[in-house]
Amino acid sequence: MAKGIVVYPGTFDPITLGHIDVIERGLKLFDHLIIAVASSPAKTPLFTIEERVEIIKEAIGSRKNLDVERFSGLLVDYIHKRRANAILRGLRVVSDFEYEFQMALTNRKLDPRVETIFLMTAERYSYISSRFIKEISRLGGNVDCFVPENAAKKLKERYRAT
Repeated sequence: MAKGIVVYPGTFDPITLGHIDVIERGLKLFDHLIIAVASSPAKTPLFTIEERVEIIKEAIGSRKNLDVERFSGLLVDYIHKRRANAILRGLRVVSDFEYEFQMALTNRKLDPRVETIFLMTAERYSYISSRFIKEISRLGGNVDCFVPENAAKKLKERYRAT
């Protein structure tokens, strides 16, 4: 087990079972894990940052070695603020690696002390993406097998209201 604090950043719009898989496995590797929910206005998320934080908290429950927080700005600045020593990122498919590798190298250039740890998502979740889940839900499809129960309920409510 690695010692220290790891930050798992993302928009989590919404959190998926693949994200939860990475969180559970990350908790086995680090003393403490922080889910850092990014504001990401450029992505125009379906849920507000407050809603995303609440959905995540409800989905994962309360644990003493796990926090869910919102953040904005540079990730390396947030890492310093939280006294973390690593970034956790999940990889689903090869195309994820190219983007994540660029981000890891950029973060390393900004601060060589910050390491990025990649975890392959479990094979059964490798095709799941928040973007596809939102599209399925928008079109009236069932997303219960892709997201936690509370996230599926919120998606149904959101798309029923539009």
